[in-house]
Amino acid sequence: MNEMTKPQAAPAEPAPRAASGLLDRTFGLTERGTSIGREVMAGATTFAAMAYIIAVNPAIMSNAGMDRADLVSATALAAIFGSVMMGLWANLPLAVAPAMGSNVIFTYVIVKQMGMPWQGALAMVAFTGVLFLILSLSKLREKVAKDVPEALKIGIQAAVGTLIVFIALRGAGFVVPNPSTYIAMGSLRSPPVLLTLFGLLLTPVLVARRVPAALILSIAVLTLIGFFVPGANGKMVTSVPSAIMAWPRWPTSTFMALDIGYLFSHFVVALPLLFYFLCAEFFSTLGTLIGVTGAANLRKPDGSIPNATAAFATDATASVVGPLLGTSVVTAYIESITGVQAGGRTGLTSLTVAGFFFLALFFWPIFVIIPAQATAPALVLVGVLMMQGLARIDMTDLVNAVPIVLTLLVTVLTNNLINGMALGTLSYIALEVAVGRRSQIPAMVWGLGTVFVAYAIVIAQIF
Repeated sequence: MNEMTKPQAAPAEPAPRAASGLLDRTFGLTERGTSIGREVMAGATTFAAMAYIIAVNPAIMSNAGMDRADLVSATALAAIFGSVMMGLWANLPLAVAPAMGSNVIFTYVIVKQMGMPWQGALAMVAFTGVLFLILSLSKLREKVAKDVPEALKIGIQAAVGTLIVFIALRGAGFVVPNPSTYIAMGSLRSPPVLLTLFGLLLTPVLVARRVPAALILSIAVLTLIGFFVPGANGKMVTSVPSAIMAWPRWPTSTFMALDIGYLFSHFVVALPLLFYFLCAEFFSTLGTLIGVTGAANLRKPDGSIPNATAAFATDATASVVGPLLGTSVVTAYIESITGVQAGGRTGLTSLTVAGFFFLALFFWPIFVIIPAQATAPALVLVGVLMMQGLARIDMTDLVNAVPIVLTLLVTVLTNNLINGMALGTLSYIALEVAVGRRSQIPAMVWGLGTVFVAYAIVIAQIF
């Protein structure tokens, strides 16, 4: 995830007096010029900026055939585990939760397109987490960061962002199948379409105006309006919840439901997706660490990130625990910058976020009735923010432009990320060879190209 506004360092303020005692010694409050009160306020601010994930993640992943109420619990529990681990081990003001983008690929590419059962898909995500943990604890981390070309990284991220936008609009009925044009806009005489349209105008305005908790506020407003908007079968868009509060629900149907055997019996088919999840998680975490520690002025004099190994390992471990609970890749959230801007400087901020996710477990009956028309505008904003990396690329250079455009357009037009990644990677190799830079192509990219060719051959035989 990325925020609409660029990260800005919090203005210099006099260092508050930190509470002495165990918390001060554990988190170094005095050393980092903060206090318990400021850390708690920062944690509340971060939670407000990312609380939408409790509604959005279950709404997406339930389309894979998983129980939505159990997914609410799995989402919150994964966020609690990751945020607590980040706070206690890495001592950084970073909140952790299931990743946007990865949940879309999990549901719509792996399960719905490729036909992999969600139990096998969870096993694949957990296996990726193990690989990421090995990568995080070794020097391979620096090599991966250096060797994967920027054009491929940004192209994949932008493609996922575009796919999120399309899936969100389709799920809300804002775009529909059309026999002549393949897709078209839904009828403006349809109340659910009009509700989605209102949300598409409201949500970016709230974000652009920097309204606190803009995305979750947008979801709440649209959900409330949905009680009065007629939908299909004579029912309202938003159904009445069975209760406002209830005891937390253990994710019984998804907990430890991984199918390891399916993963290894279909390993060749899963290999490109393993690469996607590994790269997406690695570079998302790297970008978030750079952005948040920079905004908090926590970097070391040499520019390095404090406790980087612990932070990467936290992400990796959480991405193993997440699938055990029943959700997809878990990662550090760039929304943590909002907490940094509110004064967060230590892991106590992350623990506060975990505390709010724990409280959210008691409100699961509300989260399961949120309609697609309420989450679609938030997802569109998420998709737009994932495309911001395009601004860093010189699109007048065909070696950069062609792989990015092919990755993005082929992903959306074929509704298949692997197709986009394959053509983007192979076009990058072809263009680098054509301009006489064959020796500059990293071995990792050659290997990826080989994987995609093998994948295409296998898929051609299967289908």
